[in-house]
Amino acid sequence: MCTSEATASLLQAEETFLACLARIDALILKPLLQAEPHDQKGKDNFKLLVLLNDRFQALWNFTEENYRILKQKCSTSESFCIQDFYAVWKGDLFLSLYIQYFVTFANYVVVQGFEHATKSKSEAWKHHKTVLKQFLTDFTTEASMSLALYAVLHKPIRDHVEQYVLLLTKLNEAFKEGPEKDLVTSAVKEYVKLGSFISQVLDEACFTKALWKSLGYKFTEMLCVPERRLLEDSRNLPISASTNRSDRILLFDDVLVLIQGNSFQSFDLKLVWVDKNCREKSAAGVYVLRIITPEETFFLSAKDPQMKAVWQWKLNQAIRQALNGKRDFPLWGKTGEGTEPPSRRFFTYVFRLEGKFKSATYEGEWHWGKPHGKGTLKWRDGRNHVGDFKDGLEHGFGICLVPRQSEDRYDCYKCHWHEGKMRGYGICEYGNEMVYKGYFKDNLRQGFGILENPSADHPFKYTGQWENDKKNGYGVWDDKDRGERYIGTWLDDHKHGQGIVVTQSGVCYQRTFHAGKMVGSGILLLEDDSVYEGNFMEDLKFVGKGKLSFANGFILEGTFTNKSGQGLQTQGILNTSNEQLDDRITKAQLGLEDFPVEKRWKGIYDQFLEFIHSGCKEETEESFTGFHIQTSKELRKSQEYLFCQRGTEDVSWKMEDILEELVQHQELESLHCYLDKALKSSLHPLGKLLKALMIAFQATYSGIGANRHLLTMAQEEVKYYAKKIWEFYQGLLHLALEQKGQLPTKSVDGETNDQKACSIVLPLILPCFYPELFMLYMLYHEREDDLYCQGIVDLSLFPDLKLLEFLDVQKHLWPLKDLTLTTNQRRSLIKDKCFLSATECLQKLITTVDPREKLVILQKTYEEIESTVSRVAEKDYKLPMDDLLPLLMYVVSRAKIQHLGAEIHLIRDLMDPTNQGGLYDFLLTALESCYEHIQRMRLHQRENCHGTHSP
Repeated sequence: MCTSEATASLLQAEETFLACLARIDALILKPLLQAEPHDQKGKDNFKLLVLLNDRFQALWNFTEENYRILKQKCSTSESFCIQDFYAVWKGDLFLSLYIQYFVTFANYVVVQGFEHATKSKSEAWKHHKTVLKQFLTDFTTEASMSLALYAVLHKPIRDHVEQYVLLLTKLNEAFKEGPEKDLVTSAVKEYVKLGSFISQVLDEACFTKALWKSLGYKFTEMLCVPERRLLEDSRNLPISASTNRSDRILLFDDVLVLIQGNSFQSFDLKLVWVDKNCREKSAAGVYVLRIITPEETFFLSAKDPQMKAVWQWKLNQAIRQALNGKRDFPLWGKTGEGTEPPSRRFFTYVFRLEGKFKSATYEGEWHWGKPHGKGTLKWRDGRNHVGDFKDGLEHGFGICLVPRQSEDRYDCYKCHWHEGKMRGYGICEYGNEMVYKGYFKDNLRQGFGILENPSADHPFKYTGQWENDKKNGYGVWDDKDRGERYIGTWLDDHKHGQGIVVTQSGVCYQRTFHAGKMVGSGILLLEDDSVYEGNFMEDLKFVGKGKLSFANGFILEGTFTNKSGQGLQTQGILNTSNEQLDDRITKAQLGLEDFPVEKRWKGIYDQFLEFIHSGCKEETEESFTGFHIQTSKELRKSQEYLFCQRGTEDVSWKMEDILEELVQHQELESLHCYLDKALKSSLHPLGKLLKALMIAFQATYSGIGANRHLLTMAQEEVKYYAKKIWEFYQGLLHLALEQKGQLPTKSVDGETNDQKACSIVLPLILPCFYPELFMLYMLYHEREDDLYCQGIVDLSLFPDLKLLEFLDVQKHLWPLKDLTLTTNQRRSLIKDKCFLSATECLQKLITTVDPREKLVILQKTYEEIESTVSRVAEKDYKLPMDDLLPLLMYVVSRAKIQHLGAEIHLIRDLMDPTNQGGLYDFLLTALESCYEHIQRMRLHQRENCHGTHSP
């Protein structure tokens, strides 16, 4: 057949079809639409009829457009192209119109619309009945009116689809091989599918309508909706539920219904899982399917494997289509076709059974009947939880809002969760404005944490250990109202055991506490360097027996009383024999015996140790090591880092990369660079540990805690930090090597872990603690530094040559050749020019915090002095100690370094132990001698500083 013949056949078919549609519209649809009912059921059905009419009109209009184009083409001599065949060229739109019509038609069938329509008592309907009966005889002579309407509104349209298949098949034969033929072939296949779809839609509609007729009014009223289709019935395909929980099982396209007696249970198919791996088989030969829903799991039992397979396939296909939000086209393929529904889903569900989620609405990801992945839980009482879930419980990071009972406020927990309970690091912003940042366990504050109350009523801050939601162990309490800081031990939220109290005024004392109250005697260090040992009250008034050591060396020992209006009274002995200040008293160091450094901040170390022991799993990293996060904004960023992108840092700090790099950087130089990067990174576990230690250190020694009596505590604490960081590095390295099946290498240089920590780690972490630590050194050496500074001021009045002479520097070492002025000018005018390079070098001592670098600067200063002397002597000159000390003292006096005593003692305390006894030790000792000599120096020569006599 040629193209023109196929076109003519199609044109004739369309003309006949359009005439039929016109008759249906005039004789059936318009009369039906004029008969609007008044009862609620009738009104609902009438809305469906109006929609059906709209679908009918759209189909009619498009068919007319197809007919018009074909007729116009036939009236010309032009050849046909594929665009002229709307049924092909716009096949998707054609198919869509037919699908919409038959779906709406089936909905009307399901609610028994035709039965209700034909019972209409309106005058318009009665008037048309006679004419309508004559028209309906074309379809059936015996059927009732409702069946005839059913037939007339679908049979001509369905027949026309079949006609399309035949005509398009003939048209396809007229085309030669090419794109146009392929297009027509594809259209034929789609129209064949459409025919199957229509058959299946009508069958399902009739099957469903029959069910509603057979069920009681109660079930129909509650279950019947126009769009719902019955897919299978256990009375047609026998299967039973476990434990006799149902008489009948109905599978719809959106729900699974179990009927027992006068009640039923329905399960939304979007939240139904069919366990295909369930292979349970009873002794009686029953084949079982396990059905999983959010709150219930039950079994469906079939008597043979084929029955079980059909139900399993139908269930899975219905679930998949429900999840897709649309039916397949056609509705059912061959048995076994179609992919299985995904096990992971996103849906909203309201929990109804008893349990922690009762009445809560969960919206989020599911896996095998349980919340799993990202989701949100909301309770009716205002609680809600947003975060990660695993196997039906909160697990991973989550934010939980809990309303306070007596206030219109919420407690907000931003925390890590483990198996339904808070565990690991989190931030809690309480409704009363308090904020807790720290670790949790089983929903209670446990481990290291900070509780702060920033409100104006009673501002405070606690940094320390928690146990069972209470302050327990070592901790620091800042009472901002009283201007005090307590450093010590706690029990059940009370100060308990040994404690140090530091005040804003500079007073500090150490006492024993019991349940928050001071007991026994203690030591009170006053701001004027007086020291009281004995009993005293909270307002620091002396009471009972005690000993008061004054700053001038006098000691008053006896019994003290404080009476209102009479001031301090005492009965005792005043010893005035000692008129010298005792540094052991005025510079007494507190807390060393009572708070061993290894017992401070145990809660921080425990978390990192547990992280290593757990295998450093990346998903738990923030839970263990999250204390570097101190704000809600940082917390959000950390979660984006964990679950989305890895940030913009040059170095990748994924745990697998970290462990890999650890193995590659074991050589000393490479290790130093690696640790430097790691400790500076907020994403590396060691960097996170350092950040947590910085927070603890600042909480203790900054602000009010800057007290000279705490210097040794702080200094040994920093050293211990280095030791612990080295231990954790070793733990990470051992884990990395273990995962590679390697053994850790033994140290070849014989250094202990403590030496490694001091030489490698301490210089890297010291800058983080230097401001607070150096302030303590400055306060501790304040008196000596004041004497030294006065000495420097006095020495600065001397011109160069006078100072060289005053310091007994050998004349042959004077660098006179450096000066180009006359003898008189040299002696009377010139200052600060001799040994200038050495002076400038020593001044760099304050530009670095690393004791190692400070010692290098000291060595370079010595080399500059020796170089200048060699130039003066015009030969290599090795300075003996007798010559070095006066020259070094000259350079020190001209360098005018502030707080030199603090600098020297910091270097001495924190220098690498391997440098003891070497050149660095020798030069540091020489610098100490200069410092002490300048303090002791008698400066009565000041009046001669402008004299004119020759040296």
